[in-house]
Amino acid sequence: MPRSRTARSLLSFVALLVAATHTRAEDAIEYWTDYAISPKRCINYNGYDMVMYSMFEQSSNHCTDTPVGTYISSVPSFTAAYLEQLADNAADAGEDYEEPEMAMYLDCVNTQINGVDYYLQLGCSDSDSGQLAVNIYTDAQCTELSSLDGYNDANLSMDFEVKFGKCVPCVIWMDKNDDAIDDQYYVNKQTNAPLCSAMWDYKEECNGKCQMMGKESTVGEGWNRADKVLLSILSLFGFGMLLAIIKKRQKMSNKDALLEQAAISAAGLQQSHILGIFALLILIITMFALLGLKKITWALLLLINIVLFGYLMKLTVDGSVKETIIGPDGKIVEKDESDDEEDDDDEDPMSPSSTTGNYQNPQLSQAAQTELPPVS
Repeated sequence: MPRSRTARSLLSFVALLVAATHTRAEDAIEYWTDYAISPKRCINYNGYDMVMYSMFEQSSNHCTDTPVGTYISSVPSFTAAYLEQLADNAADAGEDYEEPEMAMYLDCVNTQINGVDYYLQLGCSDSDSGQLAVNIYTDAQCTELSSLDGYNDANLSMDFEVKFGKCVPCVIWMDKNDDAIDDQYYVNKQTNAPLCSAMWDYKEECNGKCQMMGKESTVGEGWNRADKVLLSILSLFGFGMLLAIIKKRQKMSNKDALLEQAAISAAGLQQSHILGIFALLILIITMFALLGLKKITWALLLLINIVLFGYLMKLTVDGSVKETIIGPDGKIVEKDESDDEEDDDDEDPMSPSSTTGNYQNPQLSQAAQTELPPVS
């Protein structure tokens, strides 16, 4: 019986091995000419730093169509294949290739910091899921993260960069002289794609939870120093224009005020509606800024500054226009509308225009009446 169970277990193991080998053979890709790969981001999944990437069947679509699948691979495995692809591209172009110094941290490397043993290995950056960094560990297997000054990234400058978010064709063709190559070159080029073939062989499925973690790791970069400076400048510029508008409206003539009120009424609005919309827009911009939504904050802030600037220019132009009157001699006389009331107040009460309607018939004296000849 024991021998029978052992034989059965051995047969089951062999069957599983054959099935796995058969599945891998069916899953293998021989020609990589039309395929493309797009590194998405670097995430920590189940306690390990992994690179998330997608594979595409049609590189001509620039990774905009539905991917074959989204997968993950360890940072050292992905980086080793990525550097091998760079070396292959350089050799194919006839250029010298020098391996980056940070490639030494593909393995777990021992080092001493302040007299204490630590271990370093490539992993994900703490601050940006679109960058790699050398992480600090406490064990020789680089599984237990450590931290210095609150960060587990070593203060080492990366001398190469994985271009996350960029669509990379699996086969990159170089300009070649047909006389210098043979048919075998094209066959090798199509079947030997270091990055794509390695990532296809070592891929792990990235399920919904995995992809959701990747999305969460890229949420909200916040406002950096340059953003805050520009945000302050635009806000102060808009506030300054608002004060200038208030000052000019106080000096607006009655005629311009009535025309503006008529235009607002024709649009079915009131002045209180305009003020309410403006206050609501300010509140929305403030909320978006606090949430770190940069694009929509910039768009709304620029829009409100443009509107304020346009209205300020209108008030400035309207305030500088004077009424023109053609005098009796044909000359043009400029007159300010604001002076109309003052002119009315200064009129002579005894002038003809001011005495219109007050005419009385003259009274003749008694002597003048007796001297008139009788009417026959």
